[in-house]
Amino acid sequence: MEWKPTEASRFEALLLTSANAPTHAGPALQLYDALPCYCVGEATAAAAREAGLERIKVGASDGAAVLAMMAADRGRAALHLCGRDHIQLAHPDIRLDRAVVYSADPVTELAPEAVQALGRGALPLIHSPRAGRLFSTLVENAGLDRATLKVAAISPAAAQALGMGWGRVSAAAAPRDEALLELAAKLCQTDPMGGADDGE
Repeated sequence: MEWKPTEASRFEALLLTSANAPTHAGPALQLYDALPCYCVGEATAAAAREAGLERIKVGASDGAAVLAMMAADRGRAALHLCGRDHIQLAHPDIRLDRAVVYSADPVTELAPEAVQALGRGALPLIHSPRAGRLFSTLVENAGLDRATLKVAAISPAAAQALGMGWGRVSAAAAPRDEALLELAAKLCQTDPMGGADDGE
């Protein structure tokens, strides 16, 4: 989607909370390449580097923690490049402007390949409460038995949004991609599905 860049001189830092932002921001992202770029997680940082940004600072937790890190570095004005659906972050010591650079429009049904993969035991990874609610609906619409499925979620909130009745729902130890992938690897190596749990 098209977005209108704001003059970089207004900001002391760039905030990225998703790898989708630098991936979809386009050439205008280079207007901010002189700013320190605060990223939530290594996956977002890797996408920022791939897009040409160099002054990367990585926070291992969530957007609020990264804002606190920015405040500790005495950043007082930041631009948050985000999706149309995003968490409203704030910090008392930082003026945070937002620019929506991408949108994630929900699908109405699972692709046949996805249905087949789930039937063969594929492990879905849920990255947000919104994704959890949508996935739950898609599974129901596809006529799949959720009691036969294991699901890995990035946070307890994302896990809760899936609802009840799954074979197993596990939440990552921390709300970041690395922790979710670690959980997924562990679940893929374990045997039988148990009941829902709140983390490993």
